[in-house]
This record gives sequence, C-alpha cells and structure tokens, in this order.
Amino acid sequence: MASSERRYFANRFQDRDGQTILQYSEGKISDPLYSRIRSEAHKLLKKCEEGFERSKDDRDCSVYTGTAGMALLYMHLSNTLFKEDDNGKQGCLKSALKILEHSQDSLRGKRVTFICGDSGVLSMLAVLYSKMGLKDKSEECLSKLLSLSDNVCRDPLLPDEVLYGRAGYLFSLLFVQQHLGDEKINANVINQVCQAILDSGERLAKQERSRSPLMYTWHDKHYVGAAHGIVGILFMLLQTLSTQSVKANLGNIESCVEFLVSEQFSSGNFPSSLENDTDKLIHWCHGAPGAVHLMVKAYQVFGKDKYLSAAVKCGDVIWRRGLLKKGYGICHGVAGNAYAFLCLYKQTGDSKYLHRALKFAEWCFDYGKHGCRSPDRPYSLFEGMAGTVYFLADILEPHSSKFPAFE
Repeated sequence: MASSERRYFANRFQDRDGQTILQYSEGKISDPLYSRIRSEAHKLLKKCEEGFERSKDDRDCSVYTGTAGMALLYMHLSNTLFKEDDNGKQGCLKSALKILEHSQDSLRGKRVTFICGDSGVLSMLAVLYSKMGLKDKSEECLSKLLSLSDNVCRDPLLPDEVLYGRAGYLFSLLFVQQHLGDEKINANVINQVCQAILDSGERLAKQERSRSPLMYTWHDKHYVGAAHGIVGILFMLLQTLSTQSVKANLGNIESCVEFLVSEQFSSGNFPSSLENDTDKLIHWCHGAPGAVHLMVKAYQVFGKDKYLSAAVKCGDVIWRRGLLKKGYGICHGVAGNAYAFLCLYKQTGDSKYLHRALKFAEWCFDYGKHGCRSPDRPYSLFEGMAGTVYFLADILEPHSSKFPAFE
C-alpha cells in the first residue's frame, strides 16, 4: 500500500520488550505520568463539554453519537477521574441523570440496543435511580427495559449484532447486572435472548452450509468485526457463561471462534467481512482491535494457547498500524485501538502492552494536531472527543479498564 493511501500514521514510538517493568503501584499509573494523564483528561473534558453544549442534537439520544453517550461518560468519570472528589462525583451523576431524563422523552421504541437504541437510556436510568435511592423509578425503567425482550427474541427481521441487534440488547441486561447485581434481571430473559442469537446463527449456518456451525449477517454481508459482526456477537455470548443456552452451545461457539482464527490475515488483522479479503481496517468496529477482546475471552474460557496467540498477533498489527488518520475516537480511532493493549495487559501482565497503551494515550494528548479527519459528531462518545476522555480516565487504573458498552 503506497504511503499516500495509508489509513494510518507511521508509529515513531519506541516499543518495549516484555522485560521492561513500568513503575506501577496500587493499581495506578505512577507519577509524573498519572498526573499528566489526569491533567490532559480534564483539559479535553472541558473542551468536550463546551462542544457538546454547542452542537448537541436532542433528536439523537444514542450512546453512539448522541446525548446518552455523554451521560455514560459522566457515569464513568464519577468512578474514575472524580472518584476521590465527592462534589465532582455527585456533579457527574447529576449531569448524567439530567441528560438521560431529557433523552427518555425522545425514546420511540425503534431500536433496542445499548449503543444505538432505547435500552441504553433505560438501563442507565435504572442504575442511576437505584444509586440515588429512587427505587420506584428504577423499577419502572427496568420494567420498560425487560418489556423489549419479547420483540428482541421474536422479531425475525432483527439482526444479531452489537450496534442494532440482539447482542446489543443483551449488553443492556449485563450492564444492569454489573451495576445492580445479577438478581435484578431474570435469568430466563437473558437465557431466551442468548437462545434467540444462537438459533439465528445456527439457522443461517445450515442454510448456507457454512464451515462454521454459527453464522451471522448484517445488511446481507457476513461482517466479522465487533460492531456488526461475528466477533461482537460471540464476545457478548461468552460474557454470559452461566446462562443455560450458552453452556449447552459452548461447542458450537468454540467452533465458530476456530473458524474466525482460520480467517486471520498473516499480518495479524482480520477482514471486515468474509466477502472482503483486503487487509486495511484497524478499527474496534472492523478488524484486529475488536477481535482482541474475543480472542482473549476465548482463551479464558477454553484455555487454548492458539486463541491468546491470535490476540497477540492482533496487538502487534495494532501497534504497527493503529495510529489512525480517522481520528482519536473509540469506534474507529486511536483510543479504541489502545483498549486492545489494555485488554492484552490485563490478561498477560506484560508491561509491553501497558507501555503501548500509554503511548497511544500520549498521542491523544495532542488531540487535533495530527491532521486527522474530523468526525461527523466531533464530541460524541463513539466517534469523537468524549470517547477519548473516557479512555484517558480508564487508563489511570488499567486493571479495571473496560471498553465502554462492550466489555
């Protein structure tokens, strides 16, 4: 690929070998870097808040590009950047609640996922109301969230992927469980959603005589990546291991992971779809940065070294080609790519990956100075500045970091 056609900047950062131990204590990055990251996150947050107020579109209440994404950022900051500042923490929670209560009026029931639909707003409200002691309001939101499940399980036109489909609804249920406890969501509901995803994948695989026992499409393409494809669907299923339908289908899920490993490019990257054999996209949504999360999870569940090896290969190609000209966001930008290194660091304990994540964070300190493309929603969580702030706050304590609306 000629340099003029590259989608990424050359990585001039020096890599570290696995023997290098970064200063690291009490689960936090040590100073002076800790203070520098905090300072840069605060500066970027101020710009983001100002830009968000100027440009917000109240018709878009999605986590992806809309107002609910800012609410999710505030919820995250209350536990990271402001967790030792009671006033700041409460301010974040109040800001999140204000946004979500306003967003609730715009819900139309057209989409069901956490990132792009009603269930994101409802699940976050359920959590916030509960934390503020407003039990009745929390239960009302939970009831509305669970009422979507019949349609999710039965609508034959609903896809299975993360952004618009069943796996994205499943995350909303897991989000509530993570924050309020497993008992808040009836296990049967999760089981039915997982079963619907598995049945759908099995039907298509048989219909197409696929090499994999599970197969999925979105808009008639066999997408591979985390946002629209098989990677995101399997990753969500493997986060529900205690569910009966998942337990009963672990063999098929693993065979599907095996199939994906066979599709990995020699570079370490993955195709955007099974129809596309070009090795070009290094994004969370399409390519190695999303696949890392599945391969690490598959290694944890099935214990086979080849899955961790696949994840390591992903990490290497992201280091080489992950400083994207598309920008700094989490869906298709540098911050989202850096989460792959945090995932590998949490699994291996190898400081090389923490070093790589910190270097990508350092790149984000110069937000807007590299000549990257400006996204359509420049202050949003998945495309823009809010996602970069989210990542910078997360890297302060790498062991508890989680890719938003996915892990």
